[in-house]
Amino acid sequence: MWCLCHSGPLRILITSYLLALTAFPVYAAPPTDSASPGDAGCIGLKAVNPRCRPQETAYHREYFYIGGRYVPYPVLGGNLVYDQLYVEKLIPTGGGVKQPYPLVFFHGGGSAGSVWLQTPDNRKGWASYFLDRGYAVYIVDQTSVGRATQEDLPGYPLRIGSTAEIAQRGFTVPELTNAYPQSQLHTQWPGKGIIGDPIFDAFAAQFIPLTTNLTRQELSMRASGCELLSLIGPSYLISHSIGALHPILLSDQCPQLVAGNINVEPATIPFQSYTGNATSAVGRTPARPWGLTNTKITYDPPANAPTDLKKLDNEIDTPALRSCIYQAEPARKLPQIAKVPYVALTGEASPHITYDQCVVNYLRQAGVKVDWIKLGEIGIPGNGHFLFLEKNNLQIAEVVETWINRNRRT
Repeated sequence: MWCLCHSGPLRILITSYLLALTAFPVYAAPPTDSASPGDAGCIGLKAVNPRCRPQETAYHREYFYIGGRYVPYPVLGGNLVYDQLYVEKLIPTGGGVKQPYPLVFFHGGGSAGSVWLQTPDNRKGWASYFLDRGYAVYIVDQTSVGRATQEDLPGYPLRIGSTAEIAQRGFTVPELTNAYPQSQLHTQWPGKGIIGDPIFDAFAAQFIPLTTNLTRQELSMRASGCELLSLIGPSYLISHSIGALHPILLSDQCPQLVAGNINVEPATIPFQSYTGNATSAVGRTPARPWGLTNTKITYDPPANAPTDLKKLDNEIDTPALRSCIYQAEPARKLPQIAKVPYVALTGEASPHITYDQCVVNYLRQAGVKVDWIKLGEIGIPGNGHFLFLEKNNLQIAEVVETWINRNRRT
């Protein structure tokens, strides 16, 4: 029998190869057992370990850049693309799409669309909840932030999204600051909600800059957002915080493509901005000169300039119930926005429980049919501003699903 090991030159070659292998470290195979999110080794950022079992629903994923335009850039002698919107398309793998209308998710300020995928303690997020129910889910990064960051650097200047301390005071442990009495009802944040807690650290790490040019962002979101809807068809829009600006804009621009407008703690406070009651019970800054937006929306009778909107502000301002600015009567109507069903959801212990009435009543005054779901009043207590990430997040998602079913477009 002929044996390779006795072939002179070839034996030398094989020996050299085996010696070379010993120069590299030998790694053990990863453990085959998996751990659940409740495992101490799979909390917060530790869940990146391959042994931690993912909780997201299985889905097919594609991504797209929608809208945008070529703009000459003489410095490099070429063209750049400005104003495009980043969109992820998620389709459930199980039975595929079973619902007639897609859902489009809009994130709030200082975060990106990924916030809808899972919670900081690695539980299932709202995207998975609705994928389980057969919806096509679209998640956007708004123009200027995240994966929709723009090469038009002067046109989209950025500022800090949030500090960890702001997140603690306004979102995760408002009860410690006690800036408004309802804060003491907060019970739903997972973990301790402070720096050093692994769940909070995972939450705080997600914050990103946001643009200070809100006019430019609104104009680009109008164009790219309506283009997205023209491609996917009428959809329900789900937004959080200042992300509620964009469904309002799309309801005004292309209402025939918006099946419903679902707003989790909308931050479109008319004519002003609050700081989340984190430091002051009475402080405010002027904002949104068109009432709900920074750019022109359709009023009837028409308003050609923000100064055409006559404002009324004579309410008492308290920590428990912030004062609002409304239109002086007779109020102009919002005929385009009124074509779209609107709902706001507010947590019992959030700063928004003290001022979301400003948004709701302004819309009602302008002729918009509005549902306002105050979670504490329907037996869902203890939620703060990021209620879709809190311990009872899927219970609240069920409330949203119920509203969609009751307001399903025929």
